[in-house]
Amino acid sequence: MTYTAWFEAHATAHKKIVEKLLARGFGKAEIIDYFDFENMVEAEPDFCPLYAEKKKCHDMEKLNCYLCACPNFRFSDAGMERRGEQTLYSSCAIASKDGKEGVYGDAVHQDCSGCTVPHHRAYIDKVFDTEWERIMAACRRDQ
Repeated sequence: MTYTAWFEAHATAHKKIVEKLLARGFGKAEIIDYFDFENMVEAEPDFCPLYAEKKKCHDMEKLNCYLCACPNFRFSDAGMERRGEQTLYSSCAIASKDGKEGVYGDAVHQDCSGCTVPHHRAYIDKVFDTEWERIMAACRRDQ
């Protein structure tokens, strides 16, 4: 699956959940609370393939899934730049000290597995928008 295909599918799934919550009269705080990992595993088991195993994508006590992807992630399915024989497909806009680059043959991808920035409630509260794609607008480099 390409970054773009995942991004678009996730945007659709996220929007469906948020629209349901808004229709129930949920406000910002209640929406963010709803996306706590423990609740999502039970209430939205199809939102993430890891939910079936009750497994978190990051090792942290209070994981919030509102920003399943990070607004600081940048990607291009066509490649962002060439580095000799390698192509960079994704990167971190803030050069997080907890992120790293993964090299897979001639492809270089951002590895965010050590970074928890977008999964903290305080960060989500700061960048919150009911439109996930607006929060994530800077991520796509193919447009």
